[in-house]
Amino acid sequence: MTAKSSLPEWRLAGVRTAAELRAKGNSAAQIANLTQQGTLVRVRRGVYARGAMAEQVLRRTDGAQLLAAAAELLSVGPGAVASHETAAWIHGIELLSSPDRDPATSKVTLTRPPAHNRSGRAGVRVHSAQLPARHVTVEHGIPVTTAARTIVDLARSLEFRAGVVAADSALRQRLVTKADMERVLTECARWSGIKTAADVVAFADRLAESVLESLARVVFKDCGLPPPELQVWVGEAEVVGRVDFLWRQFWTVAEVDGRMKYGDPNRAVQQLDRDRLLRDAGYEVVHFGWQHINESPGYVNTAIRKAFERGRRAPRPAA
Repeated sequence: MTAKSSLPEWRLAGVRTAAELRAKGNSAAQIANLTQQGTLVRVRRGVYARGAMAEQVLRRTDGAQLLAAAAELLSVGPGAVASHETAAWIHGIELLSSPDRDPATSKVTLTRPPAHNRSGRAGVRVHSAQLPARHVTVEHGIPVTTAARTIVDLARSLEFRAGVVAADSALRQRLVTKADMERVLTECARWSGIKTAADVVAFADRLAESVLESLARVVFKDCGLPPPELQVWVGEAEVVGRVDFLWRQFWTVAEVDGRMKYGDPNRAVQQLDRDRLLRDAGYEVVHFGWQHINESPGYVNTAIRKAFERGRRAPRPAA
């Protein structure tokens, strides 16, 4: 191997194919020897990274996935970039997925320009679409669709609620603005799925603080409930606390409780005390968990509407 590489700068950890290494004068036996020495690290069959650089990348929690994406880009050809789900985890955008999903076993998703005929190998999903320069950036040494383009691509190709989860996450982390996403929508106005993507962008809200809150918002919408206020401090003479969702006109509060929300046993006691204070202040309080939101939207709808009725009829506490 030569000490100096002419590889493009974006190649994370100096990833290169066996063919490129052979073109530099390395025989198969030399490549095997360099790998055994740790000078090279085999990322997958036929693709290697520089040992020290790969070791540094692998210290990251997402290091294996980053190297996998960098390696697969080599097989697709010039102009390809990481996109869709792969772009989302490169940017740190949350996705709708089962809690036990292992990103390392997920397919790498790429997009290449339409004129390119090479397809990906098994385990790699390759989309064909225009990639204007303004829709592409570099993160961690990997060419990737911008956060705004990533959200629009996901919203075009996934169900509405999955698009909302991703869009809320990107807004919450200030990775994008609605204006950013709206520009991409305008530039991709004739693409398939763009109407759904536009609906996702319009509905997205940076105040949704978790995947579960994003899903709850979609359930409320699907049930025909009026849109709630998000992350509101409530209380009358004295502020009780900030609630996930508030329907002010119905004096109703909804809280969604993720699986890890009360890891500290004291949190459950604190929640009971807060619920009592909210009810003393005149609010109806309902709680929903993962199972309610994901498997029993009818129950959620009924519980909230009953709370509306109670809130409408209940006498207000004296000021």
